[in-house]
Amino acid sequence: MGEKEGNGMLSDNLLALRKRRKLTQEQVAGAIGVSRQALSKWETGESVPDVENCVALAAFYDVSLDD
Repeated sequence: MGEKEGNGMLSDNLLALRKRRKLTQEQVAGAIGVSRQALSKWETGESVPDVENCVALAAFYDVSLDD
């Protein structure tokens, strides 16, 4: 399985969480201290957030890391 294929669930979840809350990539990126481009790559599966950013995203969206 390629890297992009393995990231599908994470990228889908990140996009769904943001859309559900009607937020822009700029709003989320600013709230957790990353660039909009980084957030975009996470949502498209081009890359994955590191552990610290995963924790920040989970806290921002008020979900567990398991979610």
